[in-house]
Amino acid sequence: MIRLDPTPILTTDRLTLRAPQGSDWPHWRSFHHSDRARFIGGGPAQVQGTSWRAFGHIIGHWAMRGFGMFVFTHKGDDTPLGLTGPWFPEGWPERELGWTVWSSAAEGRGLVAEAARAARRHAFTTLGWTTAVSYIDPDNARSIALAERIGATRDRLAPQPQWDKPCLVYRHPAPDAGAGA
Repeated sequence: MIRLDPTPILTTDRLTLRAPQGSDWPHWRSFHHSDRARFIGGGPAQVQGTSWRAFGHIIGHWAMRGFGMFVFTHKGDDTPLGLTGPWFPEGWPERELGWTVWSSAAEGRGLVAEAARAARRHAFTTLGWTTAVSYIDPDNARSIALAERIGATRDRLAPQPQWDKPCLVYRHPAPDAGAGA
């Protein structure tokens, strides 16, 4: 049996990364119904039930796998800014490091990169991953830029999830203790 409490809590200079919780639902719902969600799961949800099931998938990943994506917040303020971290749902060809930005307050200040680096370090060191990829919609220029900013490189030979639309696969470097990855 996988125990969900306590789940890991990661910190950076500016952020706290924690497992998603029920109180994050309104923030996820707002994100999932907005244009911000256009690059995940087919685009913004049109019905609340779809958002509910998607959020349940995120929380349930922790129960099914014993790890999952972290909600990131400013230190000292538990308002969710987005989600990042290790992701490996059934049917995925490889372990993924994913991210979504729920709030415009997280943009343009390096917060998502900071959170993604911390989550990647956790996946490689604590979870023992030896490789990780990010699956990115070819039209998502901001996500591509983030992947490249944190050192991921395009892997044209990597297998892709079986989606309706092809994606780009970015492979992440293993963190190097001296590089601050």
